[in-house]
Amino acid sequence: MKGRTIILDQLKGRDAAALMVDGKLEDLLVQGTAPALGTIYRARADRPVKGQGGMFLATPDGSAFLRQVKGLAPGAMLMVQVTGYGEPGKAIPVTQKVLFKSRYAIVTPLAPGLNISRSIRDEDERDRLLEIAHNEMADSAFGLILRSSCAGGDADEIAEDVANTAALARQVMQDDGTAPEKLIDGDGPHLLAWREWSDPAEVVTEPDGFEKHGVLDALETAQGTAEPLAGGGHIYIEPTRALVAVDVNTGNDTSMAAGLRANLACARILPRALRVRGLGGQITLDLAPMPKKDRRAFETALRAAFRTDSEETALVGWTPLGHYELQRKRGRVSLAEVL
Repeated sequence: MKGRTIILDQLKGRDAAALMVDGKLEDLLVQGTAPALGTIYRARADRPVKGQGGMFLATPDGSAFLRQVKGLAPGAMLMVQVTGYGEPGKAIPVTQKVLFKSRYAIVTPLAPGLNISRSIRDEDERDRLLEIAHNEMADSAFGLILRSSCAGGDADEIAEDVANTAALARQVMQDDGTAPEKLIDGDGPHLLAWREWSDPAEVVTEPDGFEKHGVLDALETAQGTAEPLAGGGHIYIEPTRALVAVDVNTGNDTSMAAGLRANLACARILPRALRVRGLGGQITLDLAPMPKKDRRAFETALRAAFRTDSEETALVGWTPLGHYELQRKRGRVSLAEVL
């Protein structure tokens, strides 16, 4: 099946959204049991962790952990936002840099200024969007980023979206409560799909959409460790408690360039394979053998692949043993947790 299809359904009783591109599962969002990304709390500073430069906070949903807390004393009240999914038994990761995201806009209460996504390069379009931003945020001290989805968008729709997001931000930021409280829930998978998958697509909301459009079959593959590569090789993705190990196998290709070809193929599919499985944290790649002179080509391919990925990923570099390491934000519910 050609084209982009967004399917909104449920998976094991949880809300879920799948993005299929040309018949292949490109992305998956599933509701977790932990607080969703974007959830905002009024929290109370509880216990400092000097060795890690952080502070445990008390929230209605349990303990949260905040880094970089210079000058913060136990007992102080502060506003924080969930930034990821903690490992089971660990505190909720949060930040004080609160953001309000919508389909077209990101309102930044603590970072004033009007900005346009750098992916929008047409000067006339940037001028048009900047005019909308000035009109809607003229009397606001908050900052605004107009997202790439604004390109070519209807001016009235963008303006309405900006106004609604800014109004929500003002309402939340004016909070003056004195006890820990959840101020706003993060977006669920269906709303996230509308917000983040903004390119034109067919949207399916009928019951059993996952089964009818091949999502369940794709998830069977994602539940396993093996992911096929172009050229006949495979990568094997195995999460452990400490890290995610990725092993690259050339398969039946025994030519001189087999290792480089398999490693380049791994670089191209790795972001999608990690997204669909909901994997993050420390990731170690055990690559197929290749000459050191080919490492630059692999790094270039890897950077290009992750440049458009939705999750923040730091390409850390090579280890003395020749492995390549990544550090990836835990921004998804693990597929293993759901299935």
